[in-house]
This record gives sequence, C-alpha cells and structure tokens, in this order.
Amino acid sequence: MVGGVLMSIVLENERKYGYAAGESVSGQVILELLEDTQVLGLQLHARGGAFASFTVKRGGECVECLNEKITLLSSSAGETHMFTAGNHKLPFHLQLPSGSLVTSFTGKYGRVQYRLTALLERPLVPACSVHRELRVTSRIDVNSPPLLTPVQLSKEKMVGCWLCTSGPISLNAKIGRKGYCNGEAIPIYAEIENGSSRLVVPKAAIFQIQRFFVHGKIKTYRQMLARVRGNHIASGSTEIWNGKMLKIPPITPTIPDCPIIRVEYVLAVYIHIPGAKKLMVELPLVIGTVPFNGFLYRNLSGASQFTVDMSWLALTLPEQPEAPPNYADIVSEEELSWRSPIGINQHDLIEGSHFPPFTMIQEFRFQPPPLYSEVDPHPDNHTAEQRTASFIL
Repeated sequence: MVGGVLMSIVLENERKYGYAAGESVSGQVILELLEDTQVLGLQLHARGGAFASFTVKRGGECVECLNEKITLLSSSAGETHMFTAGNHKLPFHLQLPSGSLVTSFTGKYGRVQYRLTALLERPLVPACSVHRELRVTSRIDVNSPPLLTPVQLSKEKMVGCWLCTSGPISLNAKIGRKGYCNGEAIPIYAEIENGSSRLVVPKAAIFQIQRFFVHGKIKTYRQMLARVRGNHIASGSTEIWNGKMLKIPPITPTIPDCPIIRVEYVLAVYIHIPGAKKLMVELPLVIGTVPFNGFLYRNLSGASQFTVDMSWLALTLPEQPEAPPNYADIVSEEELSWRSPIGINQHDLIEGSHFPPFTMIQEFRFQPPPLYSEVDPHPDNHTAEQRTASFIL
C-alpha cells in the first residue's frame, strides 16, 4: 500500500495456458482507498519480449514482442477525478496484436516474459504502479499437414573393436505424426535386432533442447523430460515395440520463430549397450497448442503396414434372401435307402441287442428333418378335433 492506496489487477478471461495473439484481455483494476483520493489518470500498459544473456556482467540480447497501452482514466486542463474511500473497480479490455507472439518461457540462459502494468497518477505525490504477469501462448495447430506426417529413422552399429567384432545392433524407430500436445501419449513403434554378444536394453525419452543466440554466439541446453524403457534383449534376439506409450508431461510448446530463443523437442529412441556407446535415433517433435482432432485419421505410424479393405461396406444384402436348399436335394433317395437299416422293430431299438451303437447313429444321420406344419400331427386322444399350434413372437 502506497499513500493510502492499494491497487491490484484481476484478469477475468485468462485460460490455463494464457492468451494467444489477436485475443482480448479482459479484467479489472481494483483500487482500495483508505481515504478520499484525487486521481489525475490511470493507464494500463502491456509489455513483453525475449531476453537472453550468457553472463551477468555482459549485456545480452533483447527482442520486444508486445507494447500496447490503454487509458482507463484521463484528465484534461488539470482536472481530477475524486474517489471516495473504499473499493473501486475499473474494467478494461485490451486487444493483443494479431501478429505472432512468442510463447512465455523461462530457460537456462534467457526468458520470454510479458506483464501488465497499471499506473495511477495523483497530484503532488509520486505515481503508484502495480504489475501482473501476462501469460502468452503462441498458437500451433498439430492438425496441419506438415505435423501429421510420420517420422522414421534407422541406424545400425557394429559392437566391438576391429580385432574382436561382436556383431551388429540395428534400430528402426517410427512415430505416426510429428505434432503432439501436452497430456498426449506418443505411441512408439520400433524394431531392435541384437546381433551382438551383449545384453542390451532399449529406451525412449523426450528431450527439450533450448538454443540461445547472443552476439553471434550460440549456447545449447538439453534436458530429459520423460522416459520409458523396454525389456532386456539377449544376444541373437529381436524386440518389437508395437505402440509403446510415452506420455508427454506439462511442458512449454515449441518456440520456433524467436530470433534469440528457440525451444525444440526430440523423441530419442536408443539402445543401452554395456561397454559401448549407445545407439540412438532422434525423431523431431513439435509440441503444439491446438489438440489433434483426427477421429477418422489413420496414422501411418508403422504399427500397421497393411491396407484394410473397406469395400465390403458397400455391399448390401439382397431384398429377398435366398431360401436354403431342400434336404432331399442334397441326399438322394437311393443313398438314403442304402444307408438306412431295414427291418428294425421298436423292441430292437429299445434293447439295442441286434445293432451296435454306431448303426443307431447312422440311422439318424441321413434322416431328413420333420416337415413343418401348423397342424399337430399327433392330436390329443381326449379330443377328436385337430388343434392348431399357436406361436407368440
């Protein structure tokens, strides 16, 4: 609190990942006054940009990305605005420029930072100011065609020295697309052939690569963000990853267009080889802000290298299904009479003393099914009239 004035900035429409270029920033400047106060003016200033430096002593590089100002209260010819003691809310709407804004970021040798500053001017006293961070996220749509293309790399390494060669280890890795967003899981497809005599372990990791450009020099900082590992692969064996998942943690989206700060990502699939340098391929990644929406999109990620024929969906059943064939057309009367036993009475069937069980089975094997009829062929002896069978569907 300065001079009996407490001032703060409240944002009303701030989302989780901040604002993008061209959007409107809405909020309020809140004044808490202990006494009646005269105000000359109130301005809101939005500024920000990128700054990079390798050392504290030597100056770094700076790029301005945002510089917008709006006036909430103004006075002319020395007029003032009188505010009574208490709380006062002054709403504002600030339109961000439609050009590209670099994503907010804090790295090893630099940062991209934006903030809002409210400046309150009063007569005969110093101006009062308050700051509020403004998070900005550049829009990157992972549904753009360049980010939907699969990425694949292969590499082979001969383990051992020129005198005692152990054998080759080959690695083929692939992902279905290049662009992903925070919270997604990347399915990894890989084939590892261990032709060496050593026990190896396949792994995969997401790396963030920060690049800083200051006075013609470049410094790079690399850090691992997430990792997954596979099973040990014995000598002469092959390991296949058919969509092994690696979840992306909450990270800063890719920063590709800032002149002094770049943030890039790679998915590294590598083989840990005891006593030798690891075999690694790095698949480029782009972390975007607009989520993937390809519900009907079939990625070409190497998990399936087969083409699914969907032409059967165009086939339709005929309006009148074809009736099944008659039993008599399948089994002739001659074959039926030749297969059927002759001269079997009811007593012999019950006792089964004249025919083996197999003969009994053969008798029913070639018999036609009973004819369908809605009239009971065996009416009840207590009634003389025929009964009609009823069906409830």
